[in-house]
Amino acid sequence: MPKMKTNRAAAKRFKKTGTGKVKRYKAYKSHILTKKTRKRKRGLRQSTLASTADMNSIGIMLPY
Repeated sequence: MPKMKTNRAAAKRFKKTGTGKVKRYKAYKSHILTKKTRKRKRGLRQSTLASTADMNSIGIMLPY
């Protein structure tokens, strides 16, 4: 059986942590920033963990 291919789009957006969870970056930080508060934009800089409901589909896209 051939090796599974990594989804390259997902590989650029998600990273696996040491414990096997998936780290992601937050959306809504690219444009129309004038109406967003300083506090909100600062919070969007932080990375967070992907939802447990999405873990199965992300795991298929990132097999290695």
